[in-house]
Amino acid sequence: MEIFQIVTIAIVTSLLVLILKEQKSTMAFFLILLTGIFIFVVVIEHIAHIFELIQQLGVKANVDGMYIETILKIIGIAYIAEFGAHLTRDAGLSSIAAKIELAGKVFILVLAVPILTAVIETILGFLPA
Repeated sequence: MEIFQIVTIAIVTSLLVLILKEQKSTMAFFLILLTGIFIFVVVIEHIAHIFELIQQLGVKANVDGMYIETILKIIGIAYIAEFGAHLTRDAGLSSIAAKIELAGKVFILVLAVPILTAVIETILGFLPA
């Protein structure tokens, strides 16, 4: 199972970072960055399969592709923003991490507006005039 490999790599990296942190903090952060990117690449392959499955289910359910695509973009933004925020927080830059999280939330809100509009229009269509 890949999860065992990921956890093993994360534990080994954590131990190395603890050893290197006091002597070579730059090298320790670089190691954290490489490990994070490695884990992200491994996980993104599985996320791609999930996205394909969701798109297939949307087609079977006769849901407009724009809505499925928007929801997948929102999920992607959330994961990428969280990943970036954690990396910058690991570097000790919590103020930049907060800005990344804010940007992610704003982009999610921008993408969600058409879906919210469609939901409100559908609800209003059910109400008597």
